[in-house]
Amino acid sequence: MRRSRTPLPLAAALCTGALLLSGCGTDTAPARAGEEPEKCREAGPPIGEAKDGVRITGTAGLGASTPGCSSGVASVAFEVTSPKKEPYAYTVTFSVTDSAGKPYESAPVVVASVPGGGTVRSSATATPAPGSDIPGTAGVKILTVRSVPVDELGSPPGPCPRSGVRVTTDQGEAAMGLRAVGVRLENCGTRPYALDGYPRVTPLDEQHRPLDGIRMLRGGAEISSGLGTASPRRLSLAPGEAARSSLMWRNKHEGFGEAANGPYVRLVAKPGAGPVMLIPELDLGTTGKLGVAAWEKERR
Repeated sequence: MRRSRTPLPLAAALCTGALLLSGCGTDTAPARAGEEPEKCREAGPPIGEAKDGVRITGTAGLGASTPGCSSGVASVAFEVTSPKKEPYAYTVTFSVTDSAGKPYESAPVVVASVPGGGTVRSSATATPAPGSDIPGTAGVKILTVRSVPVDELGSPPGPCPRSGVRVTTDQGEAAMGLRAVGVRLENCGTRPYALDGYPRVTPLDEQHRPLDGIRMLRGGAEISSGLGTASPRRLSLAPGEAARSSLMWRNKHEGFGEAANGPYVRLVAKPGAGPVMLIPELDLGTTGKLGVAAWEKERR
C-alpha cells in the first residue's frame, strides 16, 4: 500500500548502496592500446552535474550493452560539500535510465558525516536494474539529496547513542492516497526507558524549516478509520525492548490550495528527550493534516 520510495532515518541505510546500473568494457575486435572501441564507450556521462551540494565527479561502465563488449561493473563517483556549520549526514538517491529508456530509482547512498564547510568524496557501485531484460545503463543523474544533523541521527552507526535509544522508520505503506509510516524506538541502553503518550512531531521542509499550516492530530481517526487507535498510556521499556508509533496522512488535493510537502520530521519521543530527525518524505497534498499514533510496546 506504499509508493516505491523508502522513508527511513538517514543513518539506518548506512551502506554504499547500489545504483541500478550496468556497463560494458572492451571489444573483441583489435583496438589501439589505451583506447576503448567506439561502440563500448560511455554515452554522455554527466560529469559536473550538481544538486544541493552533491556533484558527480566521475562515472564508469555507462552506456548500452553491446555484443563484443564485456559487462563491466558500472559506478559513479561524487562529492558532497556541506554549507552547514555543524556535521551533517547525507543521503543521495540517483535516477538511472537503462538501455531500454526505462528510469529506475537507485538505492540510497549514505555519506555518514560531512564536516561543516567541508567536502567528502564517495562512490557507489552498481547492480543490474531489477527485472530488466536489456542489460546496460544509458545514463544516471542526481535525483534527491537529504541531510540530517549528525547530532540528530535517530540511529547512528556504532554503539548505542548517549540517549540510550535508537529511533527508525519503516518503508511505509501507501494506497489510494493514504500514507502510513511506522516509527520504532528501541531501548539499546542499560536502564529502563519510560514513555508516556504521544511523540511530539514537527514536519520540516527541504531547508529544515517547519512547514506552515499543518494541523497535528493525535491518532489517525481523521485520516482513516482504524488507524492510530491505541490509547495513550505509560510504558516502561526494559533494555532490548521497543515501542512503536506511526505517522499517518493523505496525499489529497482539493480546491486551489498549495500542496504541503516536506521530506523531514523532527521527533521528540517524550518531554526532555533530545530531538531526532527522520525522513518520511511527507506529501500531505492540500489536507494540511498529519496524524501521530500513541506509543505502544512492541510485541516480541
